[in-house]
Amino acid sequence: MNIVPFPRRDGDIVGLWQRFEIQRVADACAEPLSRGEVSGWEAGVTEAGDPQLYLLGPPPERECLVCLTRIGRLYVMEDGQGRILFEHDAIGVLAEQMRGVLRRKKAAIITRIAAAWIAVRETFEEKVEPALAEPIEMVSLIAPQFGAFL
Repeated sequence: MNIVPFPRRDGDIVGLWQRFEIQRVADACAEPLSRGEVSGWEAGVTEAGDPQLYLLGPPPERECLVCLTRIGRLYVMEDGQGRILFEHDAIGVLAEQMRGVLRRKKAAIITRIAAAWIAVRETFEEKVEPALAEPIEMVSLIAPQFGAFL
């Protein structure tokens, strides 16, 4: 999910979230923010009027990395695709979980790249190398009627 930034008015955010809640989220994001993995956050509301905070990735995409929603006394953390990651009634516990999610996001990208590399390599070794080693067999696999003439 991509977020379109709008001018922020601090009065709007204070009305939705209490200052200690925002401070806990800011503390959890301090390290990724300093490394440039997080570009900032935006506040919003759900259709039901529940306050939300969107943690945004680096520009230019500014994709939603984590979404925090307060429903009554319960805090819900979702990833950028809307999957629920964690629920709790204490913002401090939720902030610690968010810090862990941001660390794992980087590791998940590296894991996906490694898995893709292994898949490409295995495909080449199982499919392409045997075909290159036996060109006559390859012709008979592609066009069996020509294999009879060879």
